[in-house]
Amino acid sequence: MNSAYLLQQSLNALQLASFYVPLALAFAIMQAITRRIFLSFGDLAMFASFGAVYVCFDALVRGQSDFVSGLMALLAAMACGAAIAFVVARIFLGERLLGQPLAFMIASIGVGIAIQETMRLQSLGRNIWVPPLFSGDSLRFLDGSYPVRLPVMTALAVAASITATATVLGILTFTRFGLWWRACAQDLRLARLCAIDAEHVARGSFALAGVLAGVTGWTAAISYGGANFTGGLMVGFKAMFASVIGGFGSLRGALVGAITLAILEVSWSSFFQTSYRDVAVFAVIIMVLVLRPEGLLGVSRHRESENT
Repeated sequence: MNSAYLLQQSLNALQLASFYVPLALAFAIMQAITRRIFLSFGDLAMFASFGAVYVCFDALVRGQSDFVSGLMALLAAMACGAAIAFVVARIFLGERLLGQPLAFMIASIGVGIAIQETMRLQSLGRNIWVPPLFSGDSLRFLDGSYPVRLPVMTALAVAASITATATVLGILTFTRFGLWWRACAQDLRLARLCAIDAEHVARGSFALAGVLAGVTGWTAAISYGGANFTGGLMVGFKAMFASVIGGFGSLRGALVGAITLAILEVSWSSFFQTSYRDVAVFAVIIMVLVLRPEGLLGVSRHRESENT
């Protein structure tokens, strides 16, 4: 029974990690090239979750299968995340704003407020629900006195998260755009001197981050059965801190931070009261940042003036 319980909690951690990993990676992609934190990726995910719910519900009404409805909802969520990210990037990721840290962060807060209020008015402040897909079907790993199962919808969410994460990492590693992104991440000024259009790279990176936020929004909407205009606040903060404790601007660090955060949450919920879960998780995050400010996989950065 102990082994079965451990396996079930591991599957729960995998589910939660698939929820945090794409959004944490979205934060890291933008942190790497801007050296700033865009605070509204959670709200982008929330916006995408509404698109997923509406498209999924419409597909179910038209008689589409659960798999097709879920797939259409995923494509809609990714499109919504990429579209709004592209629009925001065109407005806010110009050369002037990239060079002003305070203005960049204030603008990101304004974007989040605008998205929240738009969806609050659109939904009349109510939760928008969608019928559960696959009728509670599960994959069975163990039977007996303590059965271990993974819902089919959760398995699809994990697969979608892994696929989206691997695709974006492949783009940033093996393509010409990825080469430009890595150059900007290493030194933005030197990349500009090498004739790289930093603003173009920032906008493309933001679109990729929007796609990842859309995957998280789809996972939240389909797994939990609905969307709410306040749903992006807490998940956005957690994913942001996951990317920071992993290493500021580090893609590998974002993955490690998101997985660590998921394991912490599931471990606490397994043995202690869930009402104090977030308190414990943020306490661990603060401890990590105090003991290792550069993050688990981060590298300390120094100003040129400090080395002279």
